[in-house]
Amino acid sequence: MKQLFHHSLSAHAIGLTTLLLVALTTIFGSCSDDDNATQLNFYSSVRLTASDFMASQPDRYSEFVNILQRANYFSLLETYGTYTVFAPTNDAVNDYLHQHGYASVNDIPAAECDTLARTHIVSKGAYFTSDISDGALPEMNMCDRYITISSDSDVNNNNALLLYVNKKARIIQKDDSVTNGVVQTINSVLTASNLFLPDLIEADSTTQIFAQALRLTGMADSLGKYIDESYSVGEDSVTDGVRVFYGGYWQYCHFPEHRYFKYTAFVEPDKVFHEAGINNLDDLKAYAKSVYDATYPEDAGLYDNDWTNRKNPLNRFISYHLINRLGNYSDWCSSGEIKTQCCITSVADPEDFYETMCPGTIMRFCSPSAGLFINRKGLQNKATIRGVKVLSPSESGVTDQSALNGVYHYIDRPLVYSTEVRDNVLNCRIRVDGTTMSPDFMNAGARGHFGEDYLTGFKNDFIQDWKLSPETFIGVHSNELHWHSYEGNAVCITGIYDVTMKLPPVPSGTYEIRLGYTVGTERGVVQVYLNNEPCGIPIDLREYGPSNNIGWVADTDDPDENNANDKAMHNRGYMKGMDSYRSVNGNPFRGNVENLRRILTTVYLDNKQTYYLRFRQVLDDPNCYLSFDYIELCPKSVYDSPSGEDTH
Repeated sequence: MKQLFHHSLSAHAIGLTTLLLVALTTIFGSCSDDDNATQLNFYSSVRLTASDFMASQPDRYSEFVNILQRANYFSLLETYGTYTVFAPTNDAVNDYLHQHGYASVNDIPAAECDTLARTHIVSKGAYFTSDISDGALPEMNMCDRYITISSDSDVNNNNALLLYVNKKARIIQKDDSVTNGVVQTINSVLTASNLFLPDLIEADSTTQIFAQALRLTGMADSLGKYIDESYSVGEDSVTDGVRVFYGGYWQYCHFPEHRYFKYTAFVEPDKVFHEAGINNLDDLKAYAKSVYDATYPEDAGLYDNDWTNRKNPLNRFISYHLINRLGNYSDWCSSGEIKTQCCITSVADPEDFYETMCPGTIMRFCSPSAGLFINRKGLQNKATIRGVKVLSPSESGVTDQSALNGVYHYIDRPLVYSTEVRDNVLNCRIRVDGTTMSPDFMNAGARGHFGEDYLTGFKNDFIQDWKLSPETFIGVHSNELHWHSYEGNAVCITGIYDVTMKLPPVPSGTYEIRLGYTVGTERGVVQVYLNNEPCGIPIDLREYGPSNNIGWVADTDDPDENNANDKAMHNRGYMKGMDSYRSVNGNPFRGNVENLRRILTTVYLDNKQTYYLRFRQVLDDPNCYLSFDYIELCPKSVYDSPSGEDTH
């Protein structure tokens, strides 16, 4: 069962939810109060709120209830909504009091009570253990921090599954269903590190070589920002939302309360370095020089001792491990229901591409069944280049890896931008999802929101790598299974818009640049530019595939006929959608007349230059819009290969 609760529920939906809650109780029953093993579903109520449920069991929750009351959040959990409450037991709270030198909850400072309360509440979604996978919950808690879930086996209890929250607290009673969400009982109070990312890595005794290099190169200073003090937005825009006309109807758009600067680091533990013959910082310097002198021969020997220079080999090594956005384990590729129901993994692994903090470089992420990998090439277990595995929370021990301004992940091999990565792994069709093209989309959690009716809005001057005209509205819809959009999300652009966005860097070469989009009668006409040079004539976003201008023809059983149709369509400047993705229970996008790719231009891209795409609405109609889905940067070696480009 996935995502029982959404942001709004009709009376009919409430009735269905009630039936589901009753069904859960019937299916799972209840078990003992033994804290040595995680319990099955313990309780289901069609009348008690989360507050009522906890108040009804003072022997178990009275101390946490006291914290909630002192912080004025107890009444919130009495209201209509969709909450997940991680409720520590009285014993857990008493342990916290003892560790911090407090005689009682009343001795905890008011600000600390407030933080504790908000840390334990996710206010946008009710997550049952059946919704929880290895990684972070899709929604942040009320402190704007992600809750990480990991698991282990109880060898003393028939290898029963143990679930941990933030690698510290174990869920000891799970899935207590209440009218406004779910309560998960935990055996320890949740706290969050207030260290910045470099300091947290340095505090980890297992990552000392990386931490030393991070400091020496000055890249630690590049990870020192957290919150944009110049950003402000009205409270109503955050809570109630702003009414906007998009997609042919009025809907509410919610703006982030804060604008954060966040980062992700992929870090080799010292053990991984040792296995590669790297035993200290000097060894790492030598290893980095051997790799990056080969990748950048024009710079070899010029910057060897200038550690903070961006062309120094060690600096390039470290900065290639860093990305200027927050990415939890499950954020980098399609995951959850999107992956299981919409990605057609028999033909292609889910994958995405991200720019790193090493100038001119990107990473290729993919998620076959074996886990999450960086710079892997191939399909599932038949990869020709294995790549570097990112360890999941369950694989990475008990260390807290979430900092105030980011997160780091352990990796199992040295990660480098080598000639093999540049010339082989990245010699592929680079499909870049629209919601990954600004760090602000991910740092605000917009890419991971679940539900068609949740639209995250962004102020025009606060979207990194994007420039917007004053008449432009930008919002992000995401994780909608039924959408005819790649990865179930889209950047929503409306108004008399004029939008310019930075393209990610790719290895130098000749590329077809393509726009992936969905057709609609309300979507208007757009002129596209590359570095202010027009890319052909305007695109009529209202024109469906079978139009004479496009030439879409349904596939037949004859591959030769299909190839001929594809070539004819390509000659007109269009392509069908991919056959590796579909909306839930729908056809692959290749079979949909509204899923199209427009070839914008064929051009040589120089890795040392920066390129921008500009989209300008041609029609004088503020209600027209562009559902910006994805960009493809396809090298000549792929689109002009003797075997032809695949349909995936």
